[in-house]
Amino acid sequence: MRLHDLAPEKGSRTSRKRVGRGVGSGLGKTSGRGSKGLKSRSGGSVPPGFEGGQMPLQRRLPKRGFTNIFKKQYHIINLRDLNRFESGTTVDVDALVSAGVVKNSRKPIKLLGQGEINAALQVKLNAVSESAKTKIEGAGGKVEVA
Repeated sequence: MRLHDLAPEKGSRTSRKRVGRGVGSGLGKTSGRGSKGLKSRSGGSVPPGFEGGQMPLQRRLPKRGFTNIFKKQYHIINLRDLNRFESGTTVDVDALVSAGVVKNSRKPIKLLGQGEINAALQVKLNAVSESAKTKIEGAGGKVEVA
């Protein structure tokens, strides 16, 4: 056997359909698309979500509420995340990003009071909850909302 003797298995490779090439080809005139309708037209296909003329699901379901596009979104961190800082440290956005607590400083940061704090820290963030504020001040720290 030589390289030029190699050929694919009989029937494994079929030639492509050449449609619209006369009645004798078997795929002439309407090219196998039937006579009329959406799928017979060029560029015509059923849009996503189309249910054959039945009222689509996204229109049958009731609409509830709305999304407030002006809502302020915060990075949320807790008091337990601040235990990695030493006593007397100023904790601000840059310190949190460099410590890896927050990935980026695009959103404002809010501190919540979950967990305990054992170091006297100076916290300068965009928002601080009341419980977090009392715990920080109880540990001898200061809170400043910027």
